[in-house]
Amino acid sequence: MTEVGPVSGNQKRKMRSAARLYAVQALFQMEHSSLTVDKVRLEFLDHRFGAEYDGVEMQEGDADHFTRVLEDAVNFQGPIDQMTDRALVAKWPIARIDPTLRAVFRAAGAEFRDTATPPKVVISEYVDLAAAFFPDGKESKFVNAVLDHMAREARPEAF
Repeated sequence: MTEVGPVSGNQKRKMRSAARLYAVQALFQMEHSSLTVDKVRLEFLDHRFGAEYDGVEMQEGDADHFTRVLEDAVNFQGPIDQMTDRALVAKWPIARIDPTLRAVFRAAGAEFRDTATPPKVVISEYVDLAAAFFPDGKESKFVNAVLDHMAREARPEAF
């Protein structure tokens, strides 16, 4: 992991956005492997944050934010999945949702538990991630609707 000196507000936002991307990827990886949260967390922190792949340098992420989102998503997966299920139509429980979208909902659900980031910011960030993973736009609209419902349940005072 690369050392990061003082960062501007804009750079900090980019690092948080990168941390969210890495958290979604880590949650996806955990679902498809037998690796523990500790092993996946260390792999990302040691080998992905700021790493170079095929001549392209990956964005440095906010390690603290990544760790908090990842660990909260794992530690509170049951309640987060239940909240997600309530936001989905009855015939589409979270178990039937695409694994990438499950990871998005779990990471965002973890952030809704923390009052530091306004829910509308969380929604916007994860809708952008969904659009990056699914460029046709259909999934990002779906993610927006589900996350809006989840945010209103988790943080009604913010609306």
